[in-house]
Amino acid sequence: MAIPVIMPRQGQSVETCIIGEWYKQVGDQVKAGEVLFSYETDKASFEEEAKEDGELLAIFFEEGDEVPVLVNVAVLGKSGESVDEFRPGGESIALAETENEKVEAVAEPEQEVKEVVFTDKPEGKIKISPRAKVMAEKLGVSYEQVQGSGPNGRIIAQDIEAAAEVLPKMTPLAQEKSQAEGLAPTKETTGLGGRVAAEDLANVNRVYGDDFEVKKLSNIRKLIAKAMHTSLQNSAQLTHHMSADARRIMALRKKFKKKLEAGELSQNITINDLVCFAVIKALQKFPQVNTHFLGDSMRWFKKVHLGLAVDTDRGLMVPAVKNADDLSIEGLSAQLSAVAGQCRKGSVDPELLKPEAASFTVSNLGNYGVEMFTPVINLPQTAILGVCTIVPRPKDLGDGVYGFVPMMGLSLTYNHQALDGGEATLFLREIKEQIETLEL
Repeated sequence: MAIPVIMPRQGQSVETCIIGEWYKQVGDQVKAGEVLFSYETDKASFEEEAKEDGELLAIFFEEGDEVPVLVNVAVLGKSGESVDEFRPGGESIALAETENEKVEAVAEPEQEVKEVVFTDKPEGKIKISPRAKVMAEKLGVSYEQVQGSGPNGRIIAQDIEAAAEVLPKMTPLAQEKSQAEGLAPTKETTGLGGRVAAEDLANVNRVYGDDFEVKKLSNIRKLIAKAMHTSLQNSAQLTHHMSADARRIMALRKKFKKKLEAGELSQNITINDLVCFAVIKALQKFPQVNTHFLGDSMRWFKKVHLGLAVDTDRGLMVPAVKNADDLSIEGLSAQLSAVAGQCRKGSVDPELLKPEAASFTVSNLGNYGVEMFTPVINLPQTAILGVCTIVPRPKDLGDGVYGFVPMMGLSLTYNHQALDGGEATLFLREIKEQIETLEL
């Protein structure tokens, strides 16, 4: 008996997913547990495995398609079994195409030809009805840039008829070469009956050669771009910079490293873990920073839900560690390491990636050697801390003695709508003091 393969729901807030790659094709024999396809939500990617053995009878969506959750995307079963009952919206689409084809068939010869609309050549498979494709080949029309007026943007016969009135007719060889190489006809034609021959084609838009490539933004990059623009557009962001003496925190890191090597610790506690621990202590003293700004109100959190900016191959992700103020330094280190690893593998819980999941975020670029930067707030959060690299700087050691001391740069960006400059400065100074005097 045929069974549908549905698009899973990953988190209550996820409504659609994007098909990444099909690892199996129609007609392939599939074993239970084998990966059928990959898909992604806003920021995480997943793989869907077959639940049962069978033949892949049908695939309803192509790579790159955005699919609602819990919708059938494919069918597994035995060869020859019907898949029509599992096809999402198949009947309505087929009916709409049939009606359009009927209209084309009964159209009167004297009917005015509709205006043709051109667009950029789409990537991937071009949607065109069989009748329109045959007509295009017969009339010698290159249809790649014709905007379809049929269901779901499909090119229909009327579109080809309109294009034939304004586009130069091509020989079959010229049409094939134009489609394969993206060439356009020149002003002069040498084919029979004034048609464009293959030698009449040229890349008229290219002047200096193929020295660049245009690539579409990934879904994640679009979301990140939109979030960054929205953040800067909808808040009054200001950044304060300060440096903290890193000798204490570096000594603690060295101490924990020795304990790890001696087997007294099971977790590798990093400089970033210690900074995050200091930030949590500072947030407990300045609860007005551990908030969300909602326009005409603010959400004050009783617990610290710490967000950590994680750089991955698929883009920037900011997972939250819930109730971080309840954790020891070893527990906090383990949680931060776990969510960062899940982000890089694409298996993080999407609910932890929502901007509302964290009450405050830390972004550490110290490992990249960045000495100062301006982090962007993850709205609706009130502030974000940027952690910079450690640089030796001169400092008064007392009694008129100066020496070079390792100093860590701290950059606090805050929403001036929610916090005054004095409050932000005092909070940043508290983080500095916590780093310099950290007790565990």
